[in-house]
Amino acid sequence: MKKNRIISIAFIISIIFLVLSCKSGKKANEEKKENIPEDIVEMRDDQIKLANIETGQIEMHSLSGTLKVNGIVAVSPQGLANVCAPMGGYIKTTTLMQGNAVTKGQTLAIIENQEFINIQQSFLEAKIKLEYAEAEYKRHSELYKDDVYSEKNLQQVTADYKTLKTQVKALEQKLALIGINPVNLNENNISRSIILTSPITGYIKTVNVNIGKFVSPSDVLFEIVNKDKLFLELTLFEKDADKVTENQNIRFFINNEKEQHEAVVSHTSKSVNADKTYKVYANVTDICKNIMPGMFVNAVIESEGNKVTSLPSEAIVSFNDKDYIFIFDKNKEENGKPFTEYKLIQVHKGVTDNGYTEVILPAGFNINAAKVVIKGAYNLLSAKKNAGEMSCG
Repeated sequence: MKKNRIISIAFIISIIFLVLSCKSGKKANEEKKENIPEDIVEMRDDQIKLANIETGQIEMHSLSGTLKVNGIVAVSPQGLANVCAPMGGYIKTTTLMQGNAVTKGQTLAIIENQEFINIQQSFLEAKIKLEYAEAEYKRHSELYKDDVYSEKNLQQVTADYKTLKTQVKALEQKLALIGINPVNLNENNISRSIILTSPITGYIKTVNVNIGKFVSPSDVLFEIVNKDKLFLELTLFEKDADKVTENQNIRFFINNEKEQHEAVVSHTSKSVNADKTYKVYANVTDICKNIMPGMFVNAVIESEGNKVTSLPSEAIVSFNDKDYIFIFDKNKEENGKPFTEYKLIQVHKGVTDNGYTEVILPAGFNINAAKVVIKGAYNLLSAKKNAGEMSCG
């Protein structure tokens, strides 16, 4: 009986110790949670990935006073080339089609024409005659100095020499015009064909030739467009004439795409059209394969001097009638596990335009150093509300 009593007392003590241990552990956990500031959210790497957290920088945008306009994509004169055959002829070969990319100097077609032979023949014959005439001119000049030759004869020789010299120079230019280098031409390499090359780098917009077709000098054989030389031709109403100046930034979109492109105003029209509109021209500053001449664009012209600190609208969250953003605070490690801390910062919202919202930041906020959560901010807010589940574990 006494032994049973001793066992009962020992069992009761064990139960009390166990209860006290649980309370102590619970209290320790509570103290650990209390050590996390109210404005901090902790997340593991796998939680960050699951919540699609992305960080970015505070940006400067003109959200108020922007001007929304329409227009088209066009090509500058330097980025558009019409290729013709200077003397015409028959198309011998061509391998290009619409849409093919070409580089400056690349062969577009080979053209044959009997006139090419005639020009080369005339040049070589005139060159031989010029060599003889030059020798005669020098010889007669020396004889004239020695009073052996008359002035009249010297004048005739001089005229013949200068006439042939002019003829050779003219034929040199004709050869250069059709793409033949007169320096390399001799009686052994006379050709009946010439190579038509691309004057610029770009892509073939139009092909108007086929093998065997005769083309004249006025025919446009190829139209080549350089997409690096694109610009916008925007239409504005006359009432907005004072809102646009050179070097203003433009954001524009094509084909209702969400991808944003950029341009800079190069100049504006100096006259108003009959329909009370005028044109603004802007150079496209970024390269995009989707942009092609003739496309319709929606553009936003940013007013100079009205840029404000802004973020993508989804980066700003609302809680208890207040607006906040999250910024990266630090990386740390607890119990051998890596964590990232994000800090909740109260801000005030301003105007919203085209997916961006103005943010009025607290005093002392370091715009350049801060890494702001631009995606997944609401997931962080949910984690904050459920801190007990999302905190370290």
